[in-house]
Amino acid sequence: MKKIQVTLKDGSIREVEQGTTLAEFAASISRSLAKSALAAKVDGHVTDLPIQLNSDAKVEFVTFEDVEGRDAFRHTSSHILAQAVKRLFTNVKIAIGPAIANGFYYDFDVDEAFTPEDLEKIQAEMEKIVKEDFPIERMEVSRDEAIRIFEELGEDYKVELIRDLPIDIAISMYKQGEFVDLCAGPHLASTGKVKAIKLQSVAGAYWRGDEKRKMLQRIYGTSFEKKADLEAYLTMLEEAAKRDHRKLGRELDLFSIQEEGPGFPFFHPKGMVLRNELENFWRKLHFKYRYQEIKTPIILNQKLWQQSGHWDHYRENMYFTTIDNEGYAVKPMNCPGGILVYRTQHHSYRDLPLRTAELGLVHRHEISGALHGLMRVRSFTQDDAHIFMLPSQIKTEIQGVIDLFDAVYSTFGLSYHAELSTKPEKAMGSDEVWDLTTNALRDALEERGMEYRINEGDGAFYGPKIDFHLRDSIGRTWQCGTIQLDMQMPEKFDLNYVGEDGQKHRPVMIHRVAFGSIERFIGILIEHYAGAFPAWLAPVQVKILPITDRQAAYARELAAAMFEQEIRVEVDERSEKIGYKIREAQLQKIPYTLVVGDKEVESGSVAVRKRGHGDVGGKLASEFISDLLKEIKEKA
Repeated sequence: MKKIQVTLKDGSIREVEQGTTLAEFAASISRSLAKSALAAKVDGHVTDLPIQLNSDAKVEFVTFEDVEGRDAFRHTSSHILAQAVKRLFTNVKIAIGPAIANGFYYDFDVDEAFTPEDLEKIQAEMEKIVKEDFPIERMEVSRDEAIRIFEELGEDYKVELIRDLPIDIAISMYKQGEFVDLCAGPHLASTGKVKAIKLQSVAGAYWRGDEKRKMLQRIYGTSFEKKADLEAYLTMLEEAAKRDHRKLGRELDLFSIQEEGPGFPFFHPKGMVLRNELENFWRKLHFKYRYQEIKTPIILNQKLWQQSGHWDHYRENMYFTTIDNEGYAVKPMNCPGGILVYRTQHHSYRDLPLRTAELGLVHRHEISGALHGLMRVRSFTQDDAHIFMLPSQIKTEIQGVIDLFDAVYSTFGLSYHAELSTKPEKAMGSDEVWDLTTNALRDALEERGMEYRINEGDGAFYGPKIDFHLRDSIGRTWQCGTIQLDMQMPEKFDLNYVGEDGQKHRPVMIHRVAFGSIERFIGILIEHYAGAFPAWLAPVQVKILPITDRQAAYARELAAAMFEQEIRVEVDERSEKIGYKIREAQLQKIPYTLVVGDKEVESGSVAVRKRGHGDVGGKLASEFISDLLKEIKEKA
């Protein structure tokens, strides 16, 4: 039998017999790899383990720790769901069932909506299919054969999908037991590998996202390799529901979304305190890192957006208006305005790097179904910055931005991982420029010793980027910060500086945000802290509770003294029992509650209750104020 060479991820080369399956090859490397491998990349293409190796290739096995491995696992889970539904319900047609972040779904055309009781029956049938451990077989068929098979099965949606596929594409189906589905794959070797699976909810979804097409029933679920991991994930979801920023936003009176402005958040007084504290923190930090703040208009001429490339690449997400018979656009991004500010003056190489920063209000059209509290809105403030620099300054400036990001995220107790996003399908500029900028970002990450993932094809249309994905207190990740390296906009807007040689040269641009969106970052913080903000951020930092009317005057004096120190303080003078007032303060998540009775009045002290700790004892009022001011300053 002919031998072929297989190159592994670590660069080592192994010889195997031609026709060896990927599963057999994994087993020849180690028993643990054979057990953990879910699929494999062959020359960069993710495929099933039963596939044979017939020529020299680069092979990388993927496990549940890899995105591709989780996708194969959960895509298989969606097929198990579809098989269970087909077993239990007559006159049901299947549509699509992809893996998604943290789970999977499948869309069904059924006569009646699924009930909670139906989901229980489907769950039980899925677990039965897992125990039956059906081998999953890939079959490649001709277009005509695929159409014939699914027409005989009465699967109209599959027939439509097949007819819409490109003529030259290979058509594959996957079979497990009596169930067959149109699918590109890859999948697991058998249904028995899905050890922990759970259906979560059902919702309506238009076929192919078109509101003019039929409304289908979409069942969501999730799956894991181990039951313990599934239980941990479901516990996290329960905790996340308690922390939902929309729920806490109402309860803590921070913000609202009104029917008159869907996707346009209203910030209430307490929410504005939170927002202003974040902006104050942002301004002081950017002053420290030598940024200059600017402000650019919300509406700018249509020609500007055509020149920048947004017209061609982003027009469907923009809002437009007409002024003096000319087309204008509401800005979806701040960069063209920042470029115009740079262009108002002549620049020497001695002026660079020039770091400008803006809290810029932008508007983007989002479909109503995508809106989600503060996390997905139509109007938001980006903490944008644009750095204009010499090519020789790229690495240093990227490192400086990462230093700033570290300062921001560590203040809130947020860790992160980085992803390098490369050239998208629709992009401006040559491959040479993209290679240059992508390598510059990669070099900066590697020089810093940062671990990062590659996110192929997800760069901005004008340049590659590093995205920073934050991890919150319950383990969820949020994409916030980004660093985009750009050589396209300086070219499009004919930006230049005078070099040491007296000649004009092109600067390089960095576009970057730390918060990403102030609104979204507030939503993340509400959930990260579960509404219990640290004292420096809390809309109300202290609540003073006089036990009776006799202490009301003293409570007001204390509040006045704190107010003079810019401490945010309230007095609860209601004629309620002290226990009731303490519970109210706890529900409002106030960091410090001060109980004052006759003893405290006489001694000039306060009885301190700290959120999460209860009664922590008495202190002189002056000492409490001093300690709190120190805590606020240190952002402890």
